[in-house]
Amino acid sequence: MPNKFPILLVDDDSAIADILRRAAQISFKEATFIHVSSFEDAKQYIEDLKGKGPRIVLLDIDLQDKVDGLDFLALLRMHPKGRVLPAVILSASKTTALVERAYAYGASSFTIKPFSFAEWKQYLSNLRTYWYETVTLLDVRYDE
Repeated sequence: MPNKFPILLVDDDSAIADILRRAAQISFKEATFIHVSSFEDAKQYIEDLKGKGPRIVLLDIDLQDKVDGLDFLALLRMHPKGRVLPAVILSASKTTALVERAYAYGASSFTIKPFSFAEWKQYLSNLRTYWYETVTLLDVRYDE
């Protein structure tokens, strides 16, 4: 597929990764997901990145770990391979303080996790419209 759109998914819930893959087959066929489930795995992925990387990151805040998604976002924004990578927060909750923290750490946008499969399809359709069709992203190569 020539217009492949790789998305780094950082979420500790493998069911979310499965739902995203299934919904993308309907609503965002160009999307492919690189799923990592912990801060350490996400950090290692970014450090080892070579060639073309993900176009965006979908980042869960609550990783059920000592460190959370915002800690990874802070690391991403300081890392030469991640500072220009759009990071879309994918959260189960939305408090003003959490939204403010996410943007302060460098989030590109803050979104709430859908509940039903139909809502996930709509979420991915919206994601496709904005990040794939509307926005001009940098075409970054991660060389050694």
